[in-house]
Amino acid sequence: MGNSNSKLGYQEGVVSVILNLLLFVLKYYAGIVSASVALIADAWHTLSDSLTSLMVIVGIRLSTRKPDKEHPFGHGRWEQISAIIIALLLVMVGIEFIKDSIAKFTAHEFARFGAWAYVATILSIAVKEGLAQYAFRIARITGNSSVKADGWHHRSDALSSVVVLAGIFLSPYIWWMDSALGIVVSLMLFYAAYGIIREAVNKILGEEPSAATVSEVKKIVAEEMGESAFPHHFHIHNYGDHIEFTFHVKIPGEKTVAEAHALATRVEVRIKKELNMDATIHIEPLLFHACF
Repeated sequence: MGNSNSKLGYQEGVVSVILNLLLFVLKYYAGIVSASVALIADAWHTLSDSLTSLMVIVGIRLSTRKPDKEHPFGHGRWEQISAIIIALLLVMVGIEFIKDSIAKFTAHEFARFGAWAYVATILSIAVKEGLAQYAFRIARITGNSSVKADGWHHRSDALSSVVVLAGIFLSPYIWWMDSALGIVVSLMLFYAAYGIIREAVNKILGEEPSAATVSEVKKIVAEEMGESAFPHHFHIHNYGDHIEFTFHVKIPGEKTVAEAHALATRVEVRIKKELNMDATIHIEPLLFHACF
């Protein structure tokens, strides 16, 4: 992989796939030994995490492809597309939780687990929450929304294991506890999926630049063009690892085209170096009677 951020995201996906497969085998075996339908279903939920992690890997592979004739700004938005797909999988998992919870409640069923279930469930909670924290950390470093989505899927599996563990301890006393917690976890999954989809869609449609970004750009413009330059009309376009940033700058009208171009180039070079964005500047003449 050509980019350090992409390498981190790719690494997260590989680690997730390996650990999820190991947890699936352990939880499935525990479910068979304990004759527990809930634990077997939880094992398949863990296996579904391997699918989402594979999608993270594929998304990163696609997003780091070089720009081509059909896609001059690269393929970075595959990150957002992957995140949306993962979020939809979270919704599907949540729906299944609700259906299973209602079915158990209607049938007055509660979970019965063997000794292996304790080991598999507690280990699953620890490992899956660890994977979630790992994915969230990588997402904070890289800004990769599909890795963040994968982290939420890890957490959803940890929460489902918490439901199973709660069933182990409480179902003999409160028979409907397993069903109630299943619905609560489903609602949490829906909320997480909503946040993931909203963030991904905002990046695809185009976001308002943050106040911090605008402030940094204004500072660079003032240092390179002087206090008589007035930047405005900021737009940002996020393509994953590639960010396009466009804005207008009013400068004194007596500047020649060559002078204005040289100043704009200096600003663009600094923005690329300091903010890692490809800037495009539209120069406008400053009217001396204008007030800012």
